[in-house]
Amino acid sequence: MASSAENTSGPRKTPISSPGPNSQSTPRPELTEEQKTKYEALLVQVKGFTEIECEKQADKEDKSGPITDHERSWLTRDCLLRYLRATKWTVDDSAKRLKATLAWRREYGLEGFTPEYISPEQETGKQIIVGYDRQGRPCQYLNPARQNTDTSPRQLHHLFYMVERVTDLMPPGVEMLSLMINFKPSKERKNTSVPVSVAREVLHILQNHYPERLGKALIINVPWIVWGFFKIITPFIDPVTREKLKFNEDMKQYVPPEQLWSLDWGGDMDFEYDHETYWPALNELCRQKREDKFRRWEAAGKEIGESEDYLAGGTDVSIKGIKFEGAKDGKDGVKEVEEKLAAAKLEEQPVAA
Repeated sequence: MASSAENTSGPRKTPISSPGPNSQSTPRPELTEEQKTKYEALLVQVKGFTEIECEKQADKEDKSGPITDHERSWLTRDCLLRYLRATKWTVDDSAKRLKATLAWRREYGLEGFTPEYISPEQETGKQIIVGYDRQGRPCQYLNPARQNTDTSPRQLHHLFYMVERVTDLMPPGVEMLSLMINFKPSKERKNTSVPVSVAREVLHILQNHYPERLGKALIINVPWIVWGFFKIITPFIDPVTREKLKFNEDMKQYVPPEQLWSLDWGGDMDFEYDHETYWPALNELCRQKREDKFRRWEAAGKEIGESEDYLAGGTDVSIKGIKFEGAKDGKDGVKEVEEKLAAAKLEEQPVAA
């Protein structure tokens, strides 16, 4: 099965579609009456969003305009709650930040980044999404020593393209990711730190437009120059995020061994990056998951404030009590992709002599 990270012979070269039995999502605590009231107040405001006004002068005319169905489907109940938690349950601030994020996504061109555009940045596997931690959060590996391109906007586009793919792969009940950073240098790249200006921009985008998305940041092989780098950027990291940073620990306490990369991380998963195999497999799996979620959203009446658990298939009953009856053609797109991934995994096994 594609959901299993177990491997008897030969390295895995494809992503993993779902967590294994040693991962269990942590339920969110029930909302208090005050929190429910604030959520309902925010929902009323967000349902009133009709136009997205881009702020950058160059984008005001070309990219401003009516809110789209895909943007409405992004405004889930869980999304609204993430922004409320990030603003300490301030309704008006949450509404402003949600509008700002919708505008940023248009200005940044996020939905227009294609696999073909991002592919040159990905060829060496400097970012990999494979495996799930003990809370069922997808693991996104960053390998700075595999950097293969000069500094450019596309490098950052690559990072946030992959963050979007991580959200595609989040199973029901999961809304965070585990960031896995290996600063081990290579012969080709001794300095694995990044410019402070780039780090500040990344932090700004993550904290403003991806609130409550980081579960853990697990970091290994930190050389002295990178320790200095972290000291410089620490003032720009909010206290809650700082608590999620874990350095040079036994990572098996956070990620089941069978889901943890063996290379440098001490796990049991033998994974080898092969761009021609991994890249199309990842993008096809994510594309199908997005399509399935959007189809479920349409079937439930295109509601702003829909449940992400319903969209991800954790339940077939929508926030309004509408039961999802499945695809009209009787096909399960994600299951078909998982079967293809499983077949590809079998083909990777060496033939016994």
